[in-house]
Amino acid sequence: MIRPALPDDVPQMTALLNEIIAIGGTTAHQEPFSADDFRSHYLDGPDALCCHVARAEGRVLGFQALGTYPALPAGWLDIGTFVGLTARGAGVGAALFAATKAAAVAKGKVINATIRADNPVGLGYYSAMGFQDYALDPAYSLNDGRIVGRVSKRYDLV
Repeated sequence: MIRPALPDDVPQMTALLNEIIAIGGTTAHQEPFSADDFRSHYLDGPDALCCHVARAEGRVLGFQALGTYPALPAGWLDIGTFVGLTARGAGVGAALFAATKAAAVAKGKVINATIRADNPVGLGYYSAMGFQDYALDPAYSLNDGRIVGRVSKRYDLV
């Protein structure tokens, strides 16, 4: 089931994101989130526009958030997608994007996704959703100094 995220979802969503961060390699986030920081970043903070959650059998399988980001041009939105390891490849990301895209049409003209260049799963997902490459930052590095690069992709809503 895909629906807008609710405050009651925050503990499971935070745990899912923190698990992905701990595993490493698929998110630019490097530090775990507290539930309060998560809620502010993805649900009700000043840059948060919408967040959809995928749930089944009482648990969060993944979520996708849309927000604003000051470094982007006016009318551009920023997206983040997080799917648990056990739900990958089951269509959760595609279902989340259908809901997010429907909400995004009223909020902006372009959706930006910036993905670590060493994340083939993320790069493939956004390409499969119809995002097109528009920028490359080969010098992007992690907190530990490892250079991983980043690819920015866009999805035009208009």
